[in-house]
Amino acid sequence: MQYFQPGQLALAIAAALSSYTAVASETTPQAGAVTQQDALVVTGRAQSMYRVEETDFATRTDTPIEKIPQSVQVIPQQLMKDQAARKITDLYQNIAGVNSFSYSGVTFRGFRQDEIVYDGVKGDPFNGFAVPQLFNIETVAVLKGPAGAIYGGGNPGGLINYITKKPQYETQRSVQVSAGNDDFVSGAIELAGSVNDEETQAYRVGLYRDSESPFRTNTSADNTILDLGYRIDVNPDTSLVLQYTDIKQELGGNRLRGVPVDDDGNFITDISWNPNEATDYQNLDASVWQGRLEHRFSERTKLDVTARYFSNDEEQNYHEPRGLQDTDGDGVVDFSQRQFRDQVRENTGISLTANLVNQFNAGGVPHTLLTGADWYRHDFSASYRTAQQSSRGGPVPGLSLVNPQYGLTSAADYDLASVTPRLTDTRSDRYGLYLQDQLDLTDNWSVTLGGRYDHFKDQNRLAGTDFSDGELTYRIGTTYNINDRFFPYALYGTGFQPQSASSQSKAQGGPFDPETSSIVEIGLRTRLLDDSLALNLATYRIIRDGILQADPAGDVDGDGEDDLVQLGEVESNGFEVELVGDLTPDWVLTASYAYNDTRVVQSSEQTRYSVPGTDRFANAPRNTFGLWSRYQLPSIDSSISMGVDYVDEQFSLSGQRVKPYTIYNLSWATDVDDWQLQMNIKNLFDEEYASSGFLSRSGHFPGEPRRVYLSATYNF
Repeated sequence: MQYFQPGQLALAIAAALSSYTAVASETTPQAGAVTQQDALVVTGRAQSMYRVEETDFATRTDTPIEKIPQSVQVIPQQLMKDQAARKITDLYQNIAGVNSFSYSGVTFRGFRQDEIVYDGVKGDPFNGFAVPQLFNIETVAVLKGPAGAIYGGGNPGGLINYITKKPQYETQRSVQVSAGNDDFVSGAIELAGSVNDEETQAYRVGLYRDSESPFRTNTSADNTILDLGYRIDVNPDTSLVLQYTDIKQELGGNRLRGVPVDDDGNFITDISWNPNEATDYQNLDASVWQGRLEHRFSERTKLDVTARYFSNDEEQNYHEPRGLQDTDGDGVVDFSQRQFRDQVRENTGISLTANLVNQFNAGGVPHTLLTGADWYRHDFSASYRTAQQSSRGGPVPGLSLVNPQYGLTSAADYDLASVTPRLTDTRSDRYGLYLQDQLDLTDNWSVTLGGRYDHFKDQNRLAGTDFSDGELTYRIGTTYNINDRFFPYALYGTGFQPQSASSQSKAQGGPFDPETSSIVEIGLRTRLLDDSLALNLATYRIIRDGILQADPAGDVDGDGEDDLVQLGEVESNGFEVELVGDLTPDWVLTASYAYNDTRVVQSSEQTRYSVPGTDRFANAPRNTFGLWSRYQLPSIDSSISMGVDYVDEQFSLSGQRVKPYTIYNLSWATDVDDWQLQMNIKNLFDEEYASSGFLSRSGHFPGEPRRVYLSATYNF
């Protein structure tokens, strides 16, 4: 059987759509007044619910999506509300080419990564192993592929941007209470509005609290978020927005690892099994301060400056699986050795970003010129104490997989005060200068040219070593408006990612050159059926060089520290389809499909593949599919929604199979005066599955069993 290559498939679909639209234009009767009114309703509903027409994330300028020569996807607030999304992992089903890796980390177009930005600038308060929460997030924007030409060093799969909720002049006041199984309860209050009659000052106050006892044994979760904002319009051309967010997260029985599986991906014990004791925990205390100044010099020239500071203190006490055993000789492992880890991590970061946008004509060609600079400093310090497992003469007992006995041990039994801690203290500085020009060569043809120079310096303040380097990245893209229905685009861009400061020591074989990457992407955006439906297609090839990994030879020079080595070339090829819009005035749909094939194409004797025995990458499924459909019932002021999330077969870092899965979700919402009542059922059919794999000793990450949430929101 002969298969389409991604590029051939994109052209075939584009041709079919072009033919279909032409036929539809010829055969559809001329619309009268009623039909025109219906068309307006359809278009308005699509744009007000799940479809976003413009974003400044991909270019740092206000650009219609049809003029962005790169795949970008925006998840609006309404979709997050309909899906009752509380954390970023709830949204992966909506993003083509993204699936879970571990914790908040994702596989993005085949590559593992966890880098995110807030309002387009660095400074992640959940840095580490905490999962970002969505209470203070208005929308989530995703830029696919290397973003070096705009945002500097980063992973090549793409970049996620959280747009935070800001103070508003329109009065917005709501109280929400929610409850569900697994002892879930939550409450939230959000207030926003004008401070004075002149509407030159506005505020936002948000407070959120939840608590639950998830399905894994010994676990509990408590989140508290305070979110404050104040806006001052100094004059009609100048505004200042100040924000403060305080985050406290207390997770009992964490840091969570997976559940052991056999090589075919079948769990060999109940998915509630947990290597942690009830006394284990992972606690996060974080705060963020942000200020953004915007000034418009004229209708064509504007400036924005953003300063962001965050601190993040994370304490972890947890039992780490260190090896599986078959104690009764029946050929099936039934026991896990455990190590105990006491870890304290402290992160602080400060960023400054300035953008000057100027629109002008030169030689009869309209230009939008962006000139920008940014600086980011990240300090990281940590203390690690470890108590060894009993099989190595340590005090930490193992745990049965078949009949685990909890409560027989805790950190108090391990004399951690006598253990000399391993310390880390690093500082990373990132400096960037960038220039971008968006040219409208004709009414239909646009070109985007962008370049950026980055300089970075990493210091290991305990070892007294430092490493610095620089990199130039660029992006060349073009878009074309064929007939206000079809908007093809093409892109070539480069990216890079400095190695972490803690991995640059000579004892580990460092310093190491940054990773580098490049992308070729061809896509097609469409506006179909009187602009009520948008179908977007993209095919791409990403090449990544210099991935750092553990040296299979271990401690090469005998200095007591395992060495690192850089992997050769990795290639990611894929094809994505995104659909959003209205099928009828009351029926809204969003769907995404992605095909990806990521492989190691060049390696050396010193390096190994990501997955043993294959050149495929870990947790990189070939096919993923997500769908969410909402149907409005106007006669009873209600709506019903249903979603599907499919992830194809994967392989863990140890080469164990992660079986494909399909999850169904359901939602019902109804309005009664100023109240909105909503019920969400996630994993409707209570499917047992693994969302991703890790190491054989720690197992696969089990997905949540069926969850039921009921919420009531009062707007006043």
